[in-house]
Amino acid sequence: VQLQASGGGLVQPGGSLRLSCAASGFTLDYYAIGWFRQAPGKEREGVSYITSSIGNTYYADSVKGRFTISRDSPKNTVYLQMNSLKPEDTAVYYCAAGTIATISGDEYNYWGQGTLVTVSS
Repeated sequence: VQLQASGGGLVQPGGSLRLSCAASGFTLDYYAIGWFRQAPGKEREGVSYITSSIGNTYYADSVKGRFTISRDSPKNTVYLQMNSLKPEDTAVYYCAAGTIATISGDEYNYWGQGTLVTVSS
């Protein structure tokens, strides 16, 4: 069972990135998938999640209207499309899978390794 987060990089303010969370060994459709981030010296923050089956979504206020979470079931992958990026979005981003859809990371069972997003001019 493994999650692989990818797609991070350096982008200018106002730019876009798409993060991917690919699974091996299990089917993401059966799990709630959350995206979390941790900036240097700060606590981990829940960014977004998508529920299993129906695919309801949730966004933290800090990213609402700029980020979009989605599933690609045939590819067993969940994406986080990030637009209008700001310097304060700079962080290591992690994806996680769990049976409970919540913005609290404590409820998630499986974690990817993280991908660094740097927003800077």
